[in-house]
Formats: sequence, C-alpha cells, structure tokens
Amino acid sequence: MKPFDPATRVQDTLVFGEYGDVNPSITDSSTYTFLRPETKEELFEHEIEGCFLYSRHWNPTNKVLADALARMEDGEGAVVTSSGMAAITTTLLLHCGAGDEIVAGRTVYGGTYALMKNLLPRFGITTRFVNITDHAAVRAAITPRTKVLYCESISNPLLEVSDLPKLAAIASAAGVRLVVDNTFSPMILSPLRLGAHAVVHSMTKFINGTSDCVAGCVVSDHATVAALMDITSGPAMLFGPTLDAFRAASILKNLHSLHVRLRKHAENALELARRMAAAGLRVYYPGLPDHPQHRLLMQMMNPGYGYGGMLVLDVENGARAGRLMQRMQEEKVGYLAVSLGYFKTLFSAPGHSTSSEIPVEEQRRMGLSDGLVRFSVGLDQDIDRTWAAIERSLRAVDVLPLGALARPCP
Repeated sequence: MKPFDPATRVQDTLVFGEYGDVNPSITDSSTYTFLRPETKEELFEHEIEGCFLYSRHWNPTNKVLADALARMEDGEGAVVTSSGMAAITTTLLLHCGAGDEIVAGRTVYGGTYALMKNLLPRFGITTRFVNITDHAAVRAAITPRTKVLYCESISNPLLEVSDLPKLAAIASAAGVRLVVDNTFSPMILSPLRLGAHAVVHSMTKFINGTSDCVAGCVVSDHATVAALMDITSGPAMLFGPTLDAFRAASILKNLHSLHVRLRKHAENALELARRMAAAGLRVYYPGLPDHPQHRLLMQMMNPGYGYGGMLVLDVENGARAGRLMQRMQEEKVGYLAVSLGYFKTLFSAPGHSTSSEIPVEEQRRMGLSDGLVRFSVGLDQDIDRTWAAIERSLRAVDVLPLGALARPCP
C-alpha cells in the first residue's frame, strides 16, 4: 500500500473565511435563509453542496472541520458530534435495530461497554464481548443477526492493538460493518485504509488536545455520512448531538498541530516506558518490543508519528496506585484526572474511573487489575526531569526498592 501522510492531507485543507480570513469564519446561526422557496424544498429532499438549512443538520463551520477530518482519515465524508459517545451511539444505531447483534472487543472504554451492555438491550440490540485478538473467537461470535464488529484500534486501557486488516476480512466475509474507535491513535493508524467501514473518535482527547471541550466525529463513506444526517431517519440528525460552531472552529485550529503534538507525546511515552521496564516494573506500551502486538503495530502504522502517548503501569493493588498518583501530583508530574491527550501528563486508575462501568469480575477476566495506573503522557520538554519526579514517587510508595535500576535502556 502506498504510504499515507495524514498530516499533509490536513495541511492541504485550505478554506478561506468570508473576507479571505486564514481561519474560516464561525457561523453563529441556528437557521439559514433562502432566496427561493424551491431551494428549501429541494434541500429537504437531498443535500445541496454549499447550501444549509438548520444547524442541527449542518453548519458551515462544522462542515469545514468534518471535511478536514475526512481527509485526515482518508474517508469520503465525516460528521462531527457533541461527544465521542454521541459518535459511537449514532453509528451503532444507524446499522443496528431491534433483534440485531454487535460483536465487540471486551477491553473497550467503559462508557462504550455500558452503552452496549446496559442501554442498547433496551432497544433490542445485544452485544457479544470477545477477546478481539483471538480471531477464531471473533468468527465464532458472529451470527446471522450480527450487523457490526466493533473494536478500538489501541484499546482503552490495556493498549491491545487490533489486527485491523484481519478483522476487516472477517467482517467482510460475514457481511458486517467494521467500526473502529481510533481515539488513542489518530494519524498513527488509518483504519479506513486498513479495511474498516467507519472510524469514530472522541475529539475531546488527542485531536483537540487542550482539555477544554467535549466533541466527537464519525468518518466513513458518502452513503454512511448521508444516512447519519438524513433529515427523516438519520440518527445524528434526529438525536441532535450537535457540536457548537465555536468549538468546531477551535478544534480545527488544534487539528493542524496534531502531528507535532503526537510525535512529542509518543517520544516522551516511549522514554518513560523504557525506563519503567528497565526498572523491572510491569508496563504496557505498544512501542516496547516485548508488547504482544508490537510487530503488528509496526506493520500497520503510518511512519513518523510514534507509538502513541498512552502507557499503563501495574503497581499490583489499588491502594498503592492511589498513593502513587497522589504523590506524582504533589511532585508536579501532572494531574490525577481522567481523559487524555492534554499537554500535561494525566493519570488515573481505570478500574475506578474510565472502566468503572465494567463489572469487577469482568475486569479481572480481561486482565484489568486493581493496580493499573493509566498515563496520558504530556508534552514535557525535559523528560529526564519528569522521570526523576516519577522515580521519587515510585520510591516513596515502595513500588521501586532503593537499589533498583531506573535508567534508560541502552
């Protein structure tokens, strides 16, 4: 496959504002006027390029952001939404109705798990959760009622890497849609180019990168985008998860620096992961050669963006994890907070936060221990200084013994 450069695709998205502005104008309007009634009537029947009806349907500012995201993911179109969960929910409800099934990776974000396990069954939609890296189990879980195969490109929080070409082949052979959450790896992975039918993101995270808004998107083919936004039956139209135009404009600005931020996030995360591994700690990071899917990720990834800014450390029990995070915040490593993709490091215990919707017994089955600490590694300029603060914190809570090696791997 020809190398793909998402950053250049985004960079080449040139849209001028109303007066030639280098930043597109923000359309601060809920409704739009027509010179002829016939045009309005026609717009209710089908989309007219450059013509807008009502901002729950399309807003010019949101459309510019959607087009840039489509270029980044090499899709034909995109829809922007008010949250990542809105993007996931509307996509699943587009493809599934009463009596249908979803097959999903078991190590997914807690909110996604809760949606599939607790809410969608009220609409007659059930989910089979499987080990997404066990392709025989994936095939076995698919039935004639299955409409969607769902996975995260890099899972939250255990950082398992999905074999997207193989999952795409399984989905296509069964006649189901492969939907991929690419929140942890924008630009690093391009799921549509690897066979996925739709990609969803929580843009709250790396794409926006400043922890000042909540937003999501769906990227897919023209037909899927049109169906999502259909005036009479589209889930993204009728549920109304509209992204505010001011936020869309802000995210668009941040999107143009995403490639620079991703490289620094990944550079810092790899360095910290190496040092933790050298100290004998149990660390999960797909950039380390001993990660089970390290070679797979290298085969699928776009070059130049690194292995991602997320790493997970297992300190064996929840009490120790809590003490470690509190100490790291005191040492100014970053913040004890959920979410990710911020310019400061964020850390949380997923079993008690972002994965808390998953029952404890299921957490144990999937390997999510009580002592996991998930790091969203920040853009620190001096990573040696950051490691020194983390090392002091580890020693203070007896995770590292005094004589332990805590230097970079050669």
